[in-house]
Amino acid sequence: MAPAPSIPKAAFWMALSIASFLGMSVAGRETTAELNVFQVLELRSVIGFFILLPLVMTNGGFAAMRTGRPFAHLARNVIHYTGQAAWLYALTLIPLAVLISIEFTTPIWTAVFAVGFLGERLSRPRLAAIVIGLIGVIIIVRPGVSSVNPGQLIVLGAAVCFGTSVVMVKSLTRTESVVRIIFWMLIIQSVLGLLPALYEWRSPPLALWPWIVVIAFTGMSSHFCMARALAYADATLISPMDFLRVPLSALVGWLLYHEQIDVFTAGGAALILAGNLLNLQRKTSQVAEAEAATP
Repeated sequence: MAPAPSIPKAAFWMALSIASFLGMSVAGRETTAELNVFQVLELRSVIGFFILLPLVMTNGGFAAMRTGRPFAHLARNVIHYTGQAAWLYALTLIPLAVLISIEFTTPIWTAVFAVGFLGERLSRPRLAAIVIGLIGVIIIVRPGVSSVNPGQLIVLGAAVCFGTSVVMVKSLTRTESVVRIIFWMLIIQSVLGLLPALYEWRSPPLALWPWIVVIAFTGMSSHFCMARALAYADATLISPMDFLRVPLSALVGWLLYHEQIDVFTAGGAALILAGNLLNLQRKTSQVAEAEAATP
């Protein structure tokens, strides 16, 4: 049975998800500086599986991980793996804050795909949020004015994949437990990435292993917490909450990597934020009205 909608509980799990994603960003930057992207993803999935095992055992064991929706899990994880590989590769090409800002078109794609796959309505406020967000991306990338960094386009493609994935996770939470969703994510992505990882495999230096463990743990915990949040609120409400990662990532990039933010990135990020907040305000009002009407 799906839990009752709750904005406070959704916000709590999203706070944990944001912290995990920030940790994964730093660990991803450190590991991809020395290892192939596919090797990092493979290590993340395999180690993450063993980290998840205690939760599997306390939630009914392997028997409880059986699913009646194998193709939904497979489709979701093919899309998500593609987005994650693109995201990690873009992380090696552009500053952290630029990457996260463009990644935050994810709620735009989430809103678009939620209309088609979840039956949510594309209202005028939601359409306005999408248009404002897209204008923000154009300001950051500035096609035709400055040379477009391939990393910007790569992370934009990753955002499309992530938006699709969020909608598919929301659909899965209607019938699947969070632990089962993460279990199949780690299994399927371990299989998907094995051959690409082995193609350029190299033994990780000893000093890199703490970062590998961090990316494995946060790669699992970020999606566990995200899935828990999605169990308490709509996909179009959850994704905008994640926008706090933009200023926090800019701060991390400045503190750790001395990255600077130009006025175009700041302005474009602000527009994306405005679009997301417009969407968030509308969804919060709807949930509050629904809760008030509940006897």
